[in-house]
Amino acid sequence: MLILLPPSEGKAAARRGKPLVLADLDFPALNPARERVLDALVDLCEGDPEVAAKTLGIGTTQLDLVALNRTLRTAPTQRADRVYTGVLYDALGVPTLSPAAKRRATARLAVTSSLFGLVRPSDRIPAYRLSGDASLPGLGGVAATWREHLGPVVTDAVGGGLLVDLRSGTYVGFWRPAGVRSTSVRVLHEHQGTRKVVSHFNKATKGRIVRALLEAGADPRTPAKLAETLRDLGWVVEEDRGCLDVVVSEL
Repeated sequence: MLILLPPSEGKAAARRGKPLVLADLDFPALNPARERVLDALVDLCEGDPEVAAKTLGIGTTQLDLVALNRTLRTAPTQRADRVYTGVLYDALGVPTLSPAAKRRATARLAVTSSLFGLVRPSDRIPAYRLSGDASLPGLGGVAATWREHLGPVVTDAVGGGLLVDLRSGTYVGFWRPAGVRSTSVRVLHEHQGTRKVVSHFNKATKGRIVRALLEAGADPRTPAKLAETLRDLGWVVEEDRGCLDVVVSEL
């Protein structure tokens, strides 16, 4: 099983640690594309900071994020599961997983990244700012860049297992599953007979689902088996044409 996670917009910068070494990251087939995206982002941010901010969709009061990108090759790194923050990652809580679940996280989780394509939780990366809908001078759209490279890498990582796609909308555009068994998961909040998608419920519940699967050691190989596993773990799950709806009534 391979579980694809979205990145977080906010990222925690390491205070100390060795600088980025692309050769040390998992999914080495992505390194040539990683080099191109990294070069384009650093080059942009080494120029006029206000131009860089506008290109990246950053407000002029956040020029510190441009400065952050400028030092990506020399900045300290830390594990990706500490760089990515926010509701989903708080609910997942990789640092507090059991030792066995942490090993499963390293083998079964991958985070979609605008800068690195995919990273494992254990990959050491710097904090950065680059949205999935960004377009960089000399490179073009970030999503289009990764669309050319992610397919074979993800397919190889899934193997004969199941791809569980938890990416958010922007990052779905980086690559769409083809040639692998896959399912996506949608979280619906049910209140007074009405169901709707609410971002906070969606992110928190997805984090909890991943945590529960890792702790249980579950490795379902079909969407139906995943649905059965989640029901056994206490969730209300409905199957809907290649997507699993998880229905929650409270956070």
